[in-house]
Amino acid sequence: MPGNPLTDPHWASDIADQIITLTGRVKEKTTDNAIVVVRGVVFGLLGAILGIVLITLLLILFTRLLQAILSNWIDWSTAVYVSYFVIGGLLTLTGAFLMTKRHS
Repeated sequence: MPGNPLTDPHWASDIADQIITLTGRVKEKTTDNAIVVVRGVVFGLLGAILGIVLITLLLILFTRLLQAILSNWIDWSTAVYVSYFVIGGLLTLTGAFLMTKRHS
């Protein structure tokens, strides 16, 4: 009679194997999926933060480069204002273009 500890010498190991298999399935369905989701959230946030920092630094670099180039032809304070207007215009045009591509 299977499952009877008095007649089956492998009863304890069979039950232990079934418990291990069941807990492995539960872990596979719950914990492994949760780990994948949490890793996605963490790496997504890390990528977003690094992306924002990179865009900010590139914008500062582009502004300073434009000011240095413009200062060759006009005085420094005017070059600063012109660079702000140029970059502001480019960002405004980029924003307007992206607004036309959005879905309502």
